[in-house]
Amino acid sequence: MTTTSTNRSFPQLFNGLLALAIAIIVAAFISGKAIQDAKKANDVLTVTGSAKRTISSDYITWRLSVASQKPTLQQAYQEVQEYTVRINSYLQDKQIPESEIMLKSLESYPLQEILSNGSQSDKTIGYVMTQRFEVSSKEVDRIDKLSRQATELINEGIPLESSTPEYIYTQLNKVRIEMIAEATKDAKARAEAIANNTDSQVGSIRSAKTGVFQITPKYSTDVSDQGVYDTSTLEKDITAVVSVDFGME
Repeated sequence: MTTTSTNRSFPQLFNGLLALAIAIIVAAFISGKAIQDAKKANDVLTVTGSAKRTISSDYITWRLSVASQKPTLQQAYQEVQEYTVRINSYLQDKQIPESEIMLKSLESYPLQEILSNGSQSDKTIGYVMTQRFEVSSKEVDRIDKLSRQATELINEGIPLESSTPEYIYTQLNKVRIEMIAEATKDAKARAEAIANNTDSQVGSIRSAKTGVFQITPKYSTDVSDQGVYDTSTLEKDITAVVSVDFGME
C-alpha cells in the first residue's frame, strides 16, 4: 500500500516542479524583457541643432542734435531755434516726411565758473541748450545716405552732431519661428547620423530648449550668453540654437 501511494505521488511532484520551473523561466523572460523595454524607454540622446541666415535691415533710426552756448538762457534758446528751423528745412528739402521726424524735449544746463584752482564756483557764467532730432524710416538706403551728407549743414556753420544710424530688422518674430524649426530639423539630422553608427533609431522628441538668438554683423563670430543684437550694420547674420532630447529605439 505504501509503495503504491509513493509511486502515485512522484509523477504529481515531478509535474508540479516542472510547472514551477516553467513559470520561473517565463517570469524571468517577461521580467527581463520589461527591464530591457524600460531601459530603451529611458535612453535619451541630447543633440544641439543650429540654423543661420543673413538678413537685411528694413528700418533705420538716425539721431542728430544741435546745441548753443550763450551767456543767457534766452540767447541760447533763440540760437537753438534758428538751428532747428534750418535743420527741419534741410530735412524737408531732402523729401523726409514730417511724420518721420521727431523733435525731443529741449535740454539745458547752466555753466558754472571754474576757479584757478580747478574747482567749480557757484557763479553761473552761461547756459548750454540742446535740441535733439530723431529720424525713423523704412527707407533705409535713403536715410543711410542722408546721414553721410549731413556735413552740408556743418559747412553752413551749424554745430550739428550726427550719430551713426541704427539699423533694425522688424520681422524678427516671424524669422525666429522659422529658424527654430530649421534648427530642430538640423538637430534631428545630427541625431540620426549618431544613431546610424550605434544600430539605433531616433524616436520622438522628449524635450527641447531654445537658446538665445545671436544677431551679429555679417561674418562676425561674436556670441553672448544673453544674446547679441547688432544695430550697427545694415546686413546681419542671425543664428538660432536648439537643444533637443530624442528618445532612442
